[in-house]
Amino acid sequence: MSQYGEPLHTIVHISDTHFLAGERPLYGKVDTDATLAQAFRQLEAGGIRPEAIVFTGDIADLGEGDAYRRVRSIVDPAAERLGARVVWVMGNHDDRARLRTELLDEEASTEPVDSTIMLGGLRLIALDSSVPGFHHGELSENQLRRLREELAQPAPEGTIVALHHPPVPTSIPLMPVLELQRQHELAAVIEGSDVRAILGGHLHYSTTSTFAGVPVSVAAATCYTMDVAAAGGGALVGRDGGQSFSIVHVYDDRMVHSIVPIGDFPIVNGFDRDFVQTLYTLPEPEQLDRFSRQVPPISEPRAD
Repeated sequence: MSQYGEPLHTIVHISDTHFLAGERPLYGKVDTDATLAQAFRQLEAGGIRPEAIVFTGDIADLGEGDAYRRVRSIVDPAAERLGARVVWVMGNHDDRARLRTELLDEEASTEPVDSTIMLGGLRLIALDSSVPGFHHGELSENQLRRLREELAQPAPEGTIVALHHPPVPTSIPLMPVLELQRQHELAAVIEGSDVRAILGGHLHYSTTSTFAGVPVSVAAATCYTMDVAAAGGGALVGRDGGQSFSIVHVYDDRMVHSIVPIGDFPIVNGFDRDFVQTLYTLPEPEQLDRFSRQVPPISEPRAD
């Protein structure tokens, strides 16, 4: 049906799970486990089969080993059933050594956790923007140099860069203090390269922008959501509601970032799969006639 054809790649973008050890609720109120598990139930029930699942940081709230193991106990079985690779990106709440040992099955190290994978011809680069002991973000000279060297060789289908601290403005009070520092240095590396999209987290609300001519998509947190409307009054408010994740569909000439609310909501309208498949089999003119044509409204009886 689509004028654009089927997407070349599908990527699930999840951020800011903020698990605590011992199944402790975040701030004593938020059940982080339940929301992440619900997100994967929705993915599997909906028939989405992504090639990769990208977590853009703050996987654990305090960098505890048990928190990482519990996240992995939810993610790994689901990713295997979905046939998806998992990409873990460092956040400011994460611990580099424990993330390596618990999620990547590597030796403990405090070096930045950067990585690159290929999804067919699409390159996905994960950058560690965390600064140990701080909540703001930075990229070192060595990281920027390596990124420049890697981008010097374009990938057949372009590149996606994923990092925790997104290079976008935010209207949330105080958050600009915690943003990625010296963004102009990253812009100088990305501008004119084959980077087609930047994925980020950190803000706890979904938003989009551009950076160095590249679209930026920020996934909301699965733990709690920052209330952007409350920012108008100068308040910093996080709510246990509105959690979501994003799905990235990659086409030849564009990417589409879609937000998926997390929750078991009532169905108020829709068409079952049999109807959808039947419509797919019809020639295009019949599809328009069956599905696009508006039904004339029923005339109301005249008052006289």
